[in-house]
Amino acid sequence: AGEKKTEGFSRIRDILLSENVELVVLARFMQIVPPDFCDAFKGRIINIHHSFLPAFIGANPYRQAHDRGVKLIGATCHYVTSDLDCGPIIEQVVERVSHFHSPADLARLGRDCERSALARGIRYHVNDRTIIDHSRAIVFPD
Repeated sequence: AGEKKTEGFSRIRDILLSENVELVVLARFMQIVPPDFCDAFKGRIINIHHSFLPAFIGANPYRQAHDRGVKLIGATCHYVTSDLDCGPIIEQVVERVSHFHSPADLARLGRDCERSALARGIRYHVNDRTIIDHSRAIVFPD
């Protein structure tokens, strides 16, 4: 499986380079991006995830959050680096929740946060509103 994954990322890299792709969005990608791929597209790959990481990893993060009684949920849009989910943060969106919200409510509100954070992150990037400064992104909101 590892050999096929390496071959797959190599093919994807070749396609992206031949098409002069300016931005790659990994929404719901759920794969670890190899370091050489990250290097080839440094500052041009964006990911979105719920802000529970690393608190609630694995399956059913909204159920886990509900069971723990979280008060805030949200999403983080960031640049992808070879360090998993540790790239410079472009945008974050949070929503206050309460005891009466079900896990389904948390998931719905979380998806809304993800959409908003991703849309803003993409907009800031494509409009040259971000500067990557080592491990952080400096963002000039519009």
